[in-house]
Amino acid sequence: MLEIITSDALAPRHGFFTRKGGASSGIFAGLNCGTGSTDQAEAVAINRARVAEALDLAPDHLVSVHQVHSPDALHVTSSLRVRPQADAMVTATPGLGLAILTADCQPVLFADPKAGVIGAAHAGWRGAKDGVLEATLLAMESLGASRANTAAVIGPCISQSAYEVGPEFFEAFTDDDSETRRFFAQGPRDRMLFDLPGYGVWRLRAAGVGHAEWTRHCTFSDASRFFSYRRTTHAHEADYGRLLSVIRL
Repeated sequence: MLEIITSDALAPRHGFFTRKGGASSGIFAGLNCGTGSTDQAEAVAINRARVAEALDLAPDHLVSVHQVHSPDALHVTSSLRVRPQADAMVTATPGLGLAILTADCQPVLFADPKAGVIGAAHAGWRGAKDGVLEATLLAMESLGASRANTAAVIGPCISQSAYEVGPEFFEAFTDDDSETRRFFAQGPRDRMLFDLPGYGVWRLRAAGVGHAEWTRHCTFSDASRFFSYRRTTHAHEADYGRLLSVIRL
């Protein structure tokens, strides 16, 4: 059975899907929805079809892009035969599900229910720093959304206690904006611990959204429920599964 995390802040149907309830096995065991992984293509297709069914979507209306850690947001009006490079999507078209793949990065779902506009973004540290969250809001506004009426929810991602970074990472943020120091805590030796979801919520609130929150689920620390790129790297595994987060009208 699928496990779906939802937020009361988002009115449209949506779900941050965990790894439970899928057809994949081995290191991908569960609901691996990553078409770019080395998992069996048939298993990934079954998993994505199960997600679509759970949200009452046609499988080809589960829309995703080729994520490249960019600040680019697309306006989507129909299913996509070819996945363009981008890291966010917005739509006002009923029957489409905007799907984001993650394995430690932030999946962010947006909705302005009054305007009937939704969005979804993949926001790792680079995308968030370069403005993908703000780009998503701008794209939603082009469809009639209002920031004041928009809720944004960050789903399962890596938490600060598990996100160890080096001094050059710290400097890349603080050299641009000294206020970002608040999202770093001292780690062992010269390492720092970065609060990715805290940074994401801060950027969203600074951008003027009516509501911003994190579901407070850490992908790294809960292997039974979530895939994690960093956990896989520490375990020297060959590959890792990808989680899917979806919002639909």
